[in-house]
Amino acid sequence: MKAKSTVEDIRRRFDGEVERFSNLETGQKATIDAPLTMDLITAAAVACNPNARATLDLGSGAGNNTLKLIARFRSLGLNFDAIQYDLLDLSQPMLDRAAERLRAEGAVKVRTIQADFREADLVPGSYDLILAAAVLHHLREDADWEAAFQKIFRLLAPGGSFWITDLVAHEGGPASRMMWERYGEFLARSGGEEYRDQVFAYIEQEDSPRSLTYQLDLMRCTGFVEIDVLHKNSCFAAFGGRKA
Repeated sequence: MKAKSTVEDIRRRFDGEVERFSNLETGQKATIDAPLTMDLITAAAVACNPNARATLDLGSGAGNNTLKLIARFRSLGLNFDAIQYDLLDLSQPMLDRAAERLRAEGAVKVRTIQADFREADLVPGSYDLILAAAVLHHLREDADWEAAFQKIFRLLAPGGSFWITDLVAHEGGPASRMMWERYGEFLARSGGEEYRDQVFAYIEQEDSPRSLTYQLDLMRCTGFVEIDVLHKNSCFAAFGGRKA
């Protein structure tokens, strides 16, 4: 595999982008259907686990996904302020902003964990909900992906669920080229050709996404059940499953 950004490279980049990622309109500009997919994974999470006691937001950034989760609990009249919200990210400045934003929305029990998820010391069986938005594409080799999904499965309590929205690759061939061309057209419409080239350059340098089919198969092999695809458009997908 071509040399990619290190964990430290990625941390430094996100340390400097707190303001951008604190705003959905700017932080998710390069993501197709970002508002929709965030709504879908948080709605699915609450539908599966309305009585959740503890949640984990992997690669939480400035907290957008957990904020949507809180809003969903609140809109349904559920006791959102009794839930433990754990936020895990490489970037401490991101975590500081996320915690501030969550507390401003009424979250009482907020914990920040500055760590590489693969190395974080977390208690197995302690989470009812785990969210991973735009983070898994930083995983590298197959063994890395397998270990991450296995760890997530262990962290879930029985009946807990795991929801993902992320950049995805394709199996290869003409369909893959067509999807990346469509994504390039989306980026050019959003910010021009220079912006498109900039995004493709950092995907090449920083990301190593796997296909949706690869990840669904990995979820099944890991032990997840009731696996569902909520949405897919070009190179982005929202999906998840439950631990029996």
